Amino acid sequence: MPQENPSALEFLLSRRSRPAKTLALPVPTEEELRPILTAAARTPDHGKLEPWRFIVLQGAALARLANLTEERGKALGIEEAKVIKTRAQFADAGLVVAVVSAPVVSEKVPHIEQVYSAGAVCLAMLNAALAAGWGANWLTGWMAFDEEFLTQGLGLTEDENIAGFIHIGTETSAPPERPRPDLDSLTTWVNT
Repeated sequence: MPQENPSALEFLLSRRSRPAKTLALPVPTEEELRPILTAAARTPDHGKLEPWRFIVLQGAALARLANLTEERGKALGIEEAKVIKTRAQFADAGLVVAVVSAPVVSEKVPHIEQVYSAGAVCLAMLNAALAAGWGANWLTGWMAFDEEFLTQGLGLTEDENIAGFIHIGTETSAPPERPRPDLDSLTTWVNT
């Protein structure tokens, strides 16, 4: 007989990301962030390869990335309004954890499974932050795919990518509930 955890299930059924632009100070201290990172690191990882890592961004690092976002956006010819919005993701943030997808060569675990694991880390971190009482949001954006931003701004190697930027802070306003997917239209039951 399975051992139920109704409060955990209720949390998962009602969880809701908080828009990054609504997150403010204070943000978790290092001591408060460690359990969130620990929960994320418990993500399924076939072969125990740990094909991901974390970069915790705060203060001057976020200001530097905001400026680099503006610089790279202009260089790439990205629409100014989009650059301003993307720049604010760093400039207005108090704490962002960059989840780096860092697949390793493995004969047993396909590259794609390692990338999926990094995505699962993002969701686990998001849920852990929400469960700890913080507001949190998982973002990417065009700069997450710009090689110069990744190498110059974050020191990533050519084999690494961003799975997500997890913004964590104090929620200032709860967003309204949004429509959820129709489970019946997404599910096929196969019994034979």
